[in-house]
Amino acid sequence: MNTPSSQQLGHGTPRLSLNRWTLRTTAIQQFLETTASHGIDAVGLWRQDVEEVGLNALRRRADDAGLRVSSLCRGGFLTAADETARAASLEDNRRAIDEAAALGAPTLVMVVGGITAEDKDIAAARARVAENIATLAPHAEAAGVTLALEPMHPMFTADRAVIATLDQALDIAESTGSDAVGVIVDTYHVWWDPALQQAIARAGRTGRLLSYQVCDWNLPLAAEPLFSRGYMGDGYIDFPSITRMVAAAGYTGDIEVEIFNQDVWATPADDAAAIVAARFEELVLPYA
Repeated sequence: MNTPSSQQLGHGTPRLSLNRWTLRTTAIQQFLETTASHGIDAVGLWRQDVEEVGLNALRRRADDAGLRVSSLCRGGFLTAADETARAASLEDNRRAIDEAAALGAPTLVMVVGGITAEDKDIAAARARVAENIATLAPHAEAAGVTLALEPMHPMFTADRAVIATLDQALDIAESTGSDAVGVIVDTYHVWWDPALQQAIARAGRTGRLLSYQVCDWNLPLAAEPLFSRGYMGDGYIDFPSITRMVAAAGYTGDIEVEIFNQDVWATPADDAAAIVAARFEELVLPYA
C-alpha cells in the first residue's frame, strides 16, 4: 500500500494534512504558503486546482512550498447505466489517476456517485460501482495510485454516494481482488455507524485503510448539509474514540482535515489554519 509511515512524514505538525477545501476561498498559492507556514507538511488537493493552475505547475508549487500531496479529490461518479456515460466516466477517472500520480499523491478519493430520479435501483447502482472500480483497478496499480472509496452519510445517497457505510465500501474494495482499492474513514460521514469499530478493524486487517479524514458534525445543518462540517471540537463527534480505532487498525499515515463551512471560509486563512492545527494537536494527534 502507498500509505506513508509516521517515520516518513515531515518535521512540521506530525501527521497533519490540510485539505484544500478547508481554505476553499483562499487562492491556491496563498493556501500552500499558509499551510507551510504553520508547520503542516502535507495537503489534500482537488482536481479543480489542477484545472486552474495546470498539472505540472501545481506540482511545482507544492514542491516549492515543501509540501507533500496526501490525496487528490476526486474520482468516482460511476453509477451511470448508459454506456456512453459510463465510458466517459471511466476515461475521466483514468485521467484522475494519472493526475494523482503526477502530483505524487498516493491516493485518489473516490466519491462513487448517486442515483437518478429515473433510475431508483440502488442495488444496481452499487453493482455498477463495483464493476467500474474493478475495471479501473489495473490502471491504478500501474500508476502506483490507490483508489480510496468514500462512504458518505446516508443523506447523500441520492446524489453523491450509494455507499453509506464502511462495510459497504469494503465489500466493493474486496470484490475487486486488487490491493490498489481501499477505503477512507471520514469522521463526518461515518461517526454515526454502530458497526464502525468492527468495520475499521476489518479495513486494517485486510490492508485497505488508505486515508483518515477528520472534521466535526455541526448543528443546525446548513442549507447545503455538506457545509455543516466544522472544526474538531465544535460539534458532536468523539475524535479520541474514532482515532483510537483507526490507530488500533494499524493506520500510520497522514490525517487530513477536510472542513466545508462558510464561516471557516470567511475566516482569514492564517487564523483558520492556526485553529485547525491547535484542534488537531488537542483532539486527534494524542490518540493517533
